[in-house]
Amino acid sequence: MSRPPKPAAVIKSEKKSHRTKAELEAREKSEKALKSGKPISERPEVKENAAAHKEFLRVRAEMKKIEKDDALYTAVINRYCQLYAECREYEQLRNDVMKLIAEMRDNFGNIKHSSAKAKSDAMIKFISAIDKLVRQIAAYDSVVMSKRKMMFDIEKENVMTVSSALRSIPKAPDEKENELLKALMDDNEEE
Repeated sequence: MSRPPKPAAVIKSEKKSHRTKAELEAREKSEKALKSGKPISERPEVKENAAAHKEFLRVRAEMKKIEKDDALYTAVINRYCQLYAECREYEQLRNDVMKLIAEMRDNFGNIKHSSAKAKSDAMIKFISAIDKLVRQIAAYDSVVMSKRKMMFDIEKENVMTVSSALRSIPKAPDEKENELLKALMDDNEEE
């Protein structure tokens, strides 16, 4: 997989590139043309969901710090916040099912059975119910994992992960000593 192109500001700050000044100016002009000049806006469905709204405010503030607070990111950031809220909801459902299983275990031991047959029938029903609940937990986990994968893909594409952010940071320029200045300085010291 090839690396994404570096922004013009990064290329300029590295002070070493095979691009001409005209190419850099064209790239800067193209990058500016891609900005809408409007900030990211929150969609109604995100605003109505407390968890999604809170995440939106957090992400928008972070995007603003790195000068990525642009309306072009509106759809993807809103989608990210909705996914975040949905993951939290499924995680809560999973926890509720886990509590239900624990309650069922506690209550099953307290049930008095009139015969061995009644006890075995109750045991079969209990195991079947627990099995259904465990399968439901697995289904919730599967949904959460797919949503987390979507969130991670969004994070990678929008400088929200460490590795994607590092690709946008210029490498420190080499501090090469100017040989001519060094020679001149050495000559002055010998006098």
